[in-house]
Amino acid sequence: MSGFDAPIAEQIWDMKYRFKTPDGEPIDADVEASWSRVARALAAQEADPAAWTPRFEAALRDFRFLPAGRILAGAGTGRSVTLFNCFVMGTIPDDLGGIFEALKEAALTMQQGGGIGYDFSTIRPKGASVAGVGADASGPLSFMDVWDSMCRTIMSAGARRGAMMATLRCDHPDVEAFVEAKKDPARLRNFNLSILVTDAFMEAVARDADWPLVFEGRTYRTLRARELWDRIMRATYDYAEPGVIFIDRINRLNNLAYAETISATNPCGEQPLPPYGACLLGSINLARLVREPFAPGAHIDEAELSELVGVAVRMMDDVVDASRFPLPQQAAEAQAKRRIGLGVTGLADALLMTGLRYGSDEAVAQTSAWMKALARAAYFASVELAKEKGAFPLFDTEKFCASPSVQALGEDVVEAVRAHGIRNALLTSIAPTGTISLYAGNVSSGIEPVFAFAYTRKVLQRDGTRTEEEVVDQALALWRELHGDAPWPEHFVDAQTLTPADHVRMQAAAQAWVDSSISKTINVPEDISFEAFKDVYLEAWRTGCKGCTTYRPNAVTGSVLTVSAPAPETAASPPEEAGRRPADLSAARDGEVVWMHEPLDRPEALEGRTYKITWPDSAHAIYITLNDVVVGGRRRPFEVFINSKNMEHYAWTVALTRMISAVFRRGGDVSFVVEELKAVFDPRGGAWMEGRYVPSILAAIGGVIEKHMIQTGFLEGEGLALKTDPQARAVAVGEAPGAVCPSCGEYAMQMMEGCETCLSCGYSKCG
Repeated sequence: MSGFDAPIAEQIWDMKYRFKTPDGEPIDADVEASWSRVARALAAQEADPAAWTPRFEAALRDFRFLPAGRILAGAGTGRSVTLFNCFVMGTIPDDLGGIFEALKEAALTMQQGGGIGYDFSTIRPKGASVAGVGADASGPLSFMDVWDSMCRTIMSAGARRGAMMATLRCDHPDVEAFVEAKKDPARLRNFNLSILVTDAFMEAVARDADWPLVFEGRTYRTLRARELWDRIMRATYDYAEPGVIFIDRINRLNNLAYAETISATNPCGEQPLPPYGACLLGSINLARLVREPFAPGAHIDEAELSELVGVAVRMMDDVVDASRFPLPQQAAEAQAKRRIGLGVTGLADALLMTGLRYGSDEAVAQTSAWMKALARAAYFASVELAKEKGAFPLFDTEKFCASPSVQALGEDVVEAVRAHGIRNALLTSIAPTGTISLYAGNVSSGIEPVFAFAYTRKVLQRDGTRTEEEVVDQALALWRELHGDAPWPEHFVDAQTLTPADHVRMQAAAQAWVDSSISKTINVPEDISFEAFKDVYLEAWRTGCKGCTTYRPNAVTGSVLTVSAPAPETAASPPEEAGRRPADLSAARDGEVVWMHEPLDRPEALEGRTYKITWPDSAHAIYITLNDVVVGGRRRPFEVFINSKNMEHYAWTVALTRMISAVFRRGGDVSFVVEELKAVFDPRGGAWMEGRYVPSILAAIGGVIEKHMIQTGFLEGEGLALKTDPQARAVAVGEAPGAVCPSCGEYAMQMMEGCETCLSCGYSKCG
């Protein structure tokens, strides 16, 4: 298969983006066929498709331009699917009928796989009177619970996972309850939470002034602004949420401030959107544009960058017309403003190839220069499109040209827009690119630093065997190609070695030239002081960022316990979360609950088999039903039911059913259950079954589970199950790099770009 730099890239393409029949037969022969399919579908929107198809293909070739996954997977397939990633839903009315109509719209959108954002600030606070019914309001959090249940139901019905973002204003009377909602690790698991922080609030924090909590003109109570800020920061410090969105800055810098008001974002925060707004995403792969990498003259040719950006803008504009939408309001909003979100990926790799250390003054300056060049090229390209196809319908020359974001791009851009109009109201955004970055050969994701230069992953082969392969960052792979085993340069830094200030400076440098926003996670060490942690957010505010998301390892969101002496690190060892430090195991002995991950969700229907055991000392047979679920293309055991008419067995069969099912649903390699059961000896003696001695009924049940795992391909053969629980072992020796992935079962979930992402298969919790 041509076109791929790494095995993981081909696997991602085959699993996520390759066009196949409903039975799984490939239609795209190779990745070049996928590129041709997408290019033809988008060029079909042009007056001369034959002229644009080869140009679109050239942009996609060599992974230079990376449309978002929805476009790669859906364009040109003939399927009635949306090519947009995420949506902000309509304003929620403050009445029961309107609330549940909004819930229905959310369900229809999520059914097509779209992530959604909602502002719950419009719902009256808990305890407020409800006129006409003589009751008190239950508040926005109670309705968020309903949304959370809806999301769980949609996913259990087989729909593609779509995450949700919930926002609440910093002056809403229920803001304190919202801040602490994720303290309960079982609540609102399908939501990301963010506080809408206003300029007035930040000024009140600076002055240590009072802050009123208000709804519809009524002040419910007053507290000190700094007290509320500390509560927000403490929640984020302890369990990584809520995030912070500087909403007044977003609205002030919005090109469409004259036509819309924003109060929510998509789930990962890179697209602040108005009601029914949708995010259309794509990324320029900067790592592919570096010429003479690792040489003194290493650089990106800005003429090549400008040309590629021009083609990418045209392709994304065509997506607006090619896509379907879950709701007519979403289609109307997209057509009226033709908003796109062109960003970058591979920034950290490009900096490495040009000899710059991520976070340094030189890297900040170079990032600013590249992002400015991209933004100017995008705006000029959209002006050229407006000459040919017309400006977006809501374009207002003077109001649009007065936008600070447009003004910052230079007088020549302003004059071009004034003279000819512009096709797209907003053009730039930096989205999470975890999966498409893997597909492009494991380039660094978005504007994030390299998370890990190399690590190993287990790969399930077609014959059921498992192999290990090294996953290498593209910059390191190129360094090895050019310099063999020569030591890495000192500027090869990863997320674990950077300071929070490095992250903030890089985010601010990019934000200056991004008219929407940026999805980025600032990884901070577990032992960072609370005061230093708060300074990260204040620095993000001071330097012009539109929001801030941090991740500090903690028990609630799944930090991993390790012993006091972690295993030595090597270039190929699994990466660990930034700043992870050994935790005191006495905390676990004292009863602290450590949440490792969420269990797998149960679909409505499962495929399974039932087996019969006849035991000599029992008058009645035992029936064992094993049901399976398909996760990441692999069939795996999900639950077991053990039944018998013999009431003597009732208690322990029920207990065994529940315990084994609970283990199966946590994911990962659960084959160790077989060996645990087969090792149980009954002091009263065992029995001969099918020509072999079985030491107990439990061992017989273990043998049945083993047989089932072999028949379904989960195990390679008899006696090959794991001898110990891999999760317990990984935790004990400090080898587990993260929580288990619900798609591939590897312990590789990490917080990146504001979203839990699997380093092994590219699965993203944000959809």
